[in-house]
This record gives sequence, C-alpha cells and structure tokens, in this order.
Amino acid sequence: MKKILFMIALLNFSQVLSSTSSAHTKELNISVVKERIEKYMKKLEIAGFSGTILVDVGGQRMLSQGYGFSDKERGIHNAINTVFDIGSISKQFTAAAVLKLQMQGKLQVEDKISKYFSGIPKDKEYVTIHQLLTHSAGLPGIIGDDYEAITESIFIKQSLNKKLLFKPGSGFEYSNVGYSLLALIIEQVSKQSYEQYLYDHLWKPANMSMTGYTRPRFDQGKIAVGYLKGKVWGKPNKKTWGPDAPFLHLKGNGGVLSTAEDMYKWHVALLGEKILSEYAKQSFYKKHMREGVNASSFYGYGWAIFPTSRDTELIAHNGGNGIFFADFLRYLDEKVTIIILTNEAGRSNDMIASDIARIIFKQD
Repeated sequence: MKKILFMIALLNFSQVLSSTSSAHTKELNISVVKERIEKYMKKLEIAGFSGTILVDVGGQRMLSQGYGFSDKERGIHNAINTVFDIGSISKQFTAAAVLKLQMQGKLQVEDKISKYFSGIPKDKEYVTIHQLLTHSAGLPGIIGDDYEAITESIFIKQSLNKKLLFKPGSGFEYSNVGYSLLALIIEQVSKQSYEQYLYDHLWKPANMSMTGYTRPRFDQGKIAVGYLKGKVWGKPNKKTWGPDAPFLHLKGNGGVLSTAEDMYKWHVALLGEKILSEYAKQSFYKKHMREGVNASSFYGYGWAIFPTSRDTELIAHNGGNGIFFADFLRYLDEKVTIIILTNEAGRSNDMIASDIARIIFKQD
C-alpha cells in the first residue's frame, strides 16, 4: 500500500473538517441532502468516476450504488456487490484480530515482539505489539513492492535488521512492515492462517461472506478490473500472490478484497459487541499516537481519529495502490458512515468521501 495516499487524505480531512458548519445530523433535511449527493455523484460519473458508494445516515442508507464499469472490456457495471481491493483499510482487520486474541487471553498488546520472533536485534528487543499497531515502533514504511515474492524468514530478517527511524514509542512513521509482522504474530498465536482466523472471529460473525484474500472463492466476474490512465492494470488477485494470500509485503497491511456491502456489515457489527467488547473498542478507537508533531489527528489501532468543528470525532481510514482506492469514514457521534471503493485511479478520488461529508454537514 502506498503510504503517501493515506497521508494526503489526512490533510484533506483536516481541511474539510475545519470548513464544515455546526449542523448535526438531527437537523438534516434528508431528502435535500440525498438529492445533492446524487447530483454530485452523477457529475463525477460523467467525469469518469468508477466505483461504488454507500452512505448511511442515522442507520438508514441514503445511497448505495455503483458507478462506471468494473470491467470495461466486458461491459460489466460496478454494483453494490462488486469486489474491490480495499488497500490499507485492511489494517483495521489486523488490529481487531490482535484485540480479539487479547480478549481470548492469548496475547497482550504490551507483549514485546521478542516473545514471538527469535534473534531480535538489540535496538528492537523492547518493541511491543502496541507500537506495531500504532506505527510508533520506528520501523520503515515498506521494504519491497506489494507483489514481490518473499519468504517469511527473509521478510522477518530484512524487517528487523533495518535501522530504526527513531526510538520505539517516541515518534510516528506509518509502517506497512509493522502490520505484516502483526499478521505473522496472529498466525503464530492462533495456529491458523491469517485469513482463516479473521474469517472465523471477525468476518463470519459479521456475516461478511465477500471479504478476504482467497477463502471466499470469489466469482471472478464480480472482481473489479483496475485501470490506470484508461489502460487495463488488471485484477489484484491475478497479480503475484502466494498460494492463499499476497506475500508479506502486502499481507496483513493491505490487499484484502471486499464489497461496499460487506464493509457496511463490518461497520454495523462494530457498533455492538459481536466482534469486540466495549472495553476492546476503547483501545481500538483510542487516540494513541499523534500523526506527526503538529498533526491534529491521532492513530488508534488500524484507525485514524480526527476532531471535527462540531466537537465530534471522525474515525476513518483509507488505502490504495495508485489504481484501486478505498475510503471509510465513520462519524460515530453523528451516525454518519461513508464508504467509497474505486477501481480507476483519479486525481480527486481521495476527496470524494470528504466532499460527501461536506454536503451532509453543510447545507447552506
């Protein structure tokens, strides 16, 4: 996953949140807002937007629709059940799995990673699971291309032999490497594959049948083809993967395939305690690490937390690889959820969810 996409979106969120009015969802004229969002999306589709949008206000879907094509060559349109690469939104599944294992008494987030990996270099012997979750371990962002084949042993060696960027716990550096190490810890502790553990304890309880790497045995006709500058890039699961998942440059930190419908089910499941207890969710959404010295946003466990001008919070994450892009905004205080999944690179894709939020909260 490309770190730069996430960081650009952080800036966009900050700009949007500072410009919205003080309107709350209880004051919304739902029919007017719905009409404005549909008009906005129609303009985007004419301009070339390709993807799926789901907007929920107060527990009711205001919009749930596909735009453009999932496969231009075959004339297949995007729909609410089209399968996309959700990029770094995958990290929240890894984080939730770690918290689930903690609920089961199988690990603690304050465990040192030296408990799970042998031969840890001295400068990393006190790095904790918590620091991997919050990008505060000092590990690099990436050490290889998303689709570069690499063995587990070599990935661990290369990751842990890299010089730390800062003393663990003292800074923030968005790290895909750290989340791939978390995937390995999940497998070691659960004695299951990463994907199987997530299915058994997260996705199945949430009734998410169209989320995963290979386990769902996706209908290939429903997986969106990625496009870059009008040219076919292809389907993500047709790139270089291992036998049942991407290699470790991507596994655990990104590359999960899902639909807008399934991501909405995930959102709904997280509102209750079907997946995580209320105590676990306090850690999930806690403002653990400031995302930069002067940043107004914080990183939780697989989520970024932003203040709004309405004295509420936005809990969000996005992800992408320069072709596919996904955005997931949850204004839990105001009961607004926005899910955007796209399959064609576009300069404005990272602003669509924020623009929709602006329409919802600013009605003048």
